[in-house]
Amino acid sequence: MRRFYDRKQFMEEYVYVIDYLPFGYGPGYMSSHDIRYRGPVAQAVGESYFTLLEISPLPGLQLNVRDRVYLGKVYDERLVKVNRRLSYDDLTATAKAELPTVLAIIVKKREKEYVEFFNTAPPLTKKMHSLELLKGIGKRTLWKILEERRRKPFESFDDIKERTKIDPVKLIVERIIRELSEEQKHYLFVPPQVIKRPYRF
Repeated sequence: MRRFYDRKQFMEEYVYVIDYLPFGYGPGYMSSHDIRYRGPVAQAVGESYFTLLEISPLPGLQLNVRDRVYLGKVYDERLVKVNRRLSYDDLTATAKAELPTVLAIIVKKREKEYVEFFNTAPPLTKKMHSLELLKGIGKRTLWKILEERRRKPFESFDDIKERTKIDPVKLIVERIIRELSEEQKHYLFVPPQVIKRPYRF
């Protein structure tokens, strides 16, 4: 089955800020890791692989929620440093609340890719289709999607919504969050390596 992450490395070039703490974490913050960095930190999600990261801005830099921040290979252009990979449970309440909105921004930006997913997603088994991993798509809706894409490939999110009466962005975002927050048998959008392996800075 083709997925969006069929690549050898999972390095993020850009991330979106989902929470910024100018004075660091408060005393009530609980994490699965020891917190070594006490200065200003931000929690962010990657644009390509949805990697959850803790980043620190360079001195004097103010970050805001939903800022798009460069993390690429050109170090001279970086304005932040990566401290560590985060699990979903490491996210602050603010980050968890902001995550769906930011994911929707990313998904809409990558509309062409996700429309192609709806056009080409295959069965997983004889009884289970990969589209059924999206919450809200049962057998009846599945057959409607398959019938419509056979008749004519989908061209946009609006086209999918009009012809199948589902909200593709909402369903994709919900699936991404589920893959980030709970162990899954099948992953559509988030590579398992992004969740389980240390991040290479």
